[in-house]
Amino acid sequence: MNRAIRLFSFIVISLFVSTAAMAADVATLQPQQWQKIQEHAIPGDIPEIRGMPTQVELLMPASVPEDANEAVLGYLGATDSIAFLVFASLFGVIALFIIFIMVNGISRLDKGFSGKVIKRWSGLSISVHWLGAIACILLMLTGLVLACGRHYFEPSMNAPSWASLVGLSSGLHELMAFPFILGYVLMILMWAPKQIPASYDLKWFAVLGGYLNTGKKHHPDAGFANAGEKLWFWVFALFGGVMVASGLTMMFPETFVVTKNTANFMLVLHIVSTIIISAFSVVHIFMATVMSEGGMSNMTSGYCDENWAKQHHNLWFKELK
Repeated sequence: MNRAIRLFSFIVISLFVSTAAMAADVATLQPQQWQKIQEHAIPGDIPEIRGMPTQVELLMPASVPEDANEAVLGYLGATDSIAFLVFASLFGVIALFIIFIMVNGISRLDKGFSGKVIKRWSGLSISVHWLGAIACILLMLTGLVLACGRHYFEPSMNAPSWASLVGLSSGLHELMAFPFILGYVLMILMWAPKQIPASYDLKWFAVLGGYLNTGKKHHPDAGFANAGEKLWFWVFALFGGVMVASGLTMMFPETFVVTKNTANFMLVLHIVSTIIISAFSVVHIFMATVMSEGGMSNMTSGYCDENWAKQHHNLWFKELK
């Protein structure tokens, strides 16, 4: 556990240190004196004013501001592509999963429900999970409006409704950042020790966890977390950290003293992380609620059926016995 915590701390600290390093180039303002004002009188006409008022100072940059990074601006300028990728990371993945379930079906318990339950998650873990999960879902939905709304929603809305939707989404997006960060940190610290990769995880991926209903059924070995759950956890740990660091940088630019180029680069990182996290979140939700029979009770009651544990997490079940 200590090793996992040190690794997580190193990743988070590295993200913030790199942000501060990129934000070092800041223009310093200095005063510049203006010339005195002169009035040139013209008989029978309006006096002509020449020069500028006395005792006036204009703050001018001591150094020339940095040039805009054209590569970053090019990525941000492709708003139609960004909107499509963000939209597809949610609805495209949902469509693919629906098609997969229609063709393959769900993973049912071979021996049905035993009626005997095993405690899998503590009440604290369940609370932390839903704290982060609800905030994450609201962040994805509001981010969808902010990233894709102009292309997919605005054309079918009137101006006042669109303005209200954007204002609500923007405010809620910033508000939900804080419970998400709290849930993110707690989940990483609490669950990292159970997410360490093992050699048998490769066999799990080789048969796609035994979820394919074609040919002979395979139920690969899995501990408390199977290989798919471990992959999701570490993707969430990495890109969730990038999302948190980039989001805080953009929310508090004065605190982190960011330049425009840094802010633009943080926005690119935020968008990329959003696309990846959104796609994995959809997979995670489908696997927990639809794909695995008996799986949803894990994060509602904290208990799972004994046959579910034997079929999907056999090594963990053996440890309990």
